[in-house]
Amino acid sequence: MKTRVLTGITTSGIPHLGNYAGALRPAIRASQQADVDAFFFMADYHALIKCDDAERVAYSRLAIAATWLAAGLDPERVTFYRQSDIPEIPELNWVLNCVSGKGLLNRAHAYKAAVDQNELKGTDPDDGISMGLFCYPVLMAADILLFNAQQVPVGRDQVQHIEMTRDMAQRFNHLYAPERDIFVLPEVLLDDDVAILPGLDGRKMSKSYDNTIPLFEGGSAALKAAIARIVTDSRAPGQAKEAEGSHLFMLYQAFSSAEQSAQLRDDLQQGLAWGEAKQRLYELLESLLAPMRERYFELLARPERIEDILQAGADKARAHAIPLMQQVRAAVGLRGARQTKVVEQTVQKSKKAKFIQFRESDGKFHFRLIDGDNVELFLSVGFDNPKEAGALIKALQGADFAQYLVTDAEQVHIVWEERHVANVSVEQEGSLRHALESFQGE
Repeated sequence: MKTRVLTGITTSGIPHLGNYAGALRPAIRASQQADVDAFFFMADYHALIKCDDAERVAYSRLAIAATWLAAGLDPERVTFYRQSDIPEIPELNWVLNCVSGKGLLNRAHAYKAAVDQNELKGTDPDDGISMGLFCYPVLMAADILLFNAQQVPVGRDQVQHIEMTRDMAQRFNHLYAPERDIFVLPEVLLDDDVAILPGLDGRKMSKSYDNTIPLFEGGSAALKAAIARIVTDSRAPGQAKEAEGSHLFMLYQAFSSAEQSAQLRDDLQQGLAWGEAKQRLYELLESLLAPMRERYFELLARPERIEDILQAGADKARAHAIPLMQQVRAAVGLRGARQTKVVEQTVQKSKKAKFIQFRESDGKFHFRLIDGDNVELFLSVGFDNPKEAGALIKALQGADFAQYLVTDAEQVHIVWEERHVANVSVEQEGSLRHALESFQGE
């Protein structure tokens, strides 16, 4: 049994070395495990919340896709797609908005932080806060629940959003699916061992601090130039240097073997110059990144190849999304007109369904179930003996008819003595049950 794990990355920038070490590398390694069903998506709707530069978003979508692929993500093994290519995501987002309390969203950390900043400035609490920011947790919940992800890798600052996703799923299941949950409650996958790289100045590597080391952009020259700007202490060549506490050493350690790290530690203690240590870091990173960088720029030069991969991924993703949204629509009452009419008339007029048994030219005995409006719900397979068909009809007219109904993501199957007899679509399940219930009390 595989565990479905879902990971998303917002398309509002270009990945740097810290993103690779902290997110891309561990996620790709996890996706290669035999017991993991990995879903990776680019959260381009989320990008619109904090970026209104259309060209930046467009290029980021392309660059991030190329980065994942260049770093080793296998699109044949995983489901890799853009959020905006899955129309069921915004549809589910709206349904979840309708079951999510404003009080729940008021407690979201990002929204509260924005309100606190406004209050400190003495402005209106909601000044500059979009509905996108306010409803961000609902869209994140839709991303997760549409695919019934069982685990979601997040940092500690995102744990609250998973908890809110669980709240929304539980409320929907309680309101609309009390007998058979539609949504799985996701679990947080928190890895405290994920590398958090220091930036050039020793603080956490972040675009916000302008202290990042480029992953692929700018080539080897940009990588070398960034490493040269790493801040070190003033100890001269020949003076002993402590590896512990040195962010240059921490960067080296994140990508080197235990033996390489031990060697650099010893050499620093023996007085290795910081410039020499930076050269070693550059050579280490260049040996790792050069092959990936070459693949990255090859992909950027062929955007149609990236598009083909993403569209194939969207098709794989929608194969899961479409049947689940059919269940959601049916659960909340967004059913076909015929089914709605059947439900209403069954309730209002108590019309009874009927079974019609007959023999085909091949000698087999079949039966149809016709609802109260004279609409055929299903036609059975053939039976060699009319008594077998009659026994199943009698069983379906009984109070325990539900034991013969087996439901999966797309269909409701009628099963008799381990034999598949007939089926209806999930959208027709309500009509089928009302028809069978009409026989009670006869």
